[in-house]
Amino acid sequence: MSTLAAARVAPQREPKRLFEITDHMVATLRRGGADLSQLGVSAPPEEDPIALWEDVSVPQAHARTLAWTNSMKAADHDDYLKWRLSDLDDYQRPQALNGWLDSLVEAKRKKARPDTMHFIVSGNIGSGKTTAVSALGNEASSRGLLVRFVQHATYLTWRRPDGGPDDMSRYQVRKRHVEDPDLLILDELCGEMDGVQTEFVRRETTDLVGSRLASGRPTLFSTNLRRDGIKAVLGERLLSRIEDRAYLAKVVGPDRRTPRKPLEW
Repeated sequence: MSTLAAARVAPQREPKRLFEITDHMVATLRRGGADLSQLGVSAPPEEDPIALWEDVSVPQAHARTLAWTNSMKAADHDDYLKWRLSDLDDYQRPQALNGWLDSLVEAKRKKARPDTMHFIVSGNIGSGKTTAVSALGNEASSRGLLVRFVQHATYLTWRRPDGGPDDMSRYQVRKRHVEDPDLLILDELCGEMDGVQTEFVRRETTDLVGSRLASGRPTLFSTNLRRDGIKAVLGERLLSRIEDRAYLAKVVGPDRRTPRKPLEW
């Protein structure tokens, strides 16, 4: 073989071993928020100021933050991702929310069941309930909890045959909201269901509440209905399960949606 021909021959490369994890693959998975600890890859030096308990790696924290962000975007609540508990007014009960969050993080650290399993935020339309619960979700996600946000009516719609988003099955919808989250924020409990009494609504809500209670996973509810309104939809038995070991925080404030200057019609 001539010298010129030899120069055009690519040097022989050592073949990669089957299932070998390359640096390029690790970088790609990390950008996507994958939990690399499941592949036996050690976490990189922590760069972000994320307060985590010992068994949560930085990649896991980023994946959980992404899950929270995606659930808020699915609810068209991107604007609420900016809020923190320190931004809330006193009537939105930031101290009570922060105290409950501390108890959830401590229970998760100890692998124990929280003393207060349910937190109910009630108030009139436009009083700032969704802002308050979103602020709690933002804080909880930043502290390493897996948090998801969904409106009650949306969850029920997704649980109907062929009702799930992105071709998700009914099982996948349930797993995402019932089995996986450390904290589920169920917004607008019984919203747009005043007086509705169907077997489907009660069965699905009973499954959601009961399953999360049995597994020791807390749930935050927000609603603009009074107790009698929720009772009319869910029934006394299910409502009592929600009220059991629950903390009620009433948000009583001005309607934030009212125009500053009255409109002339």
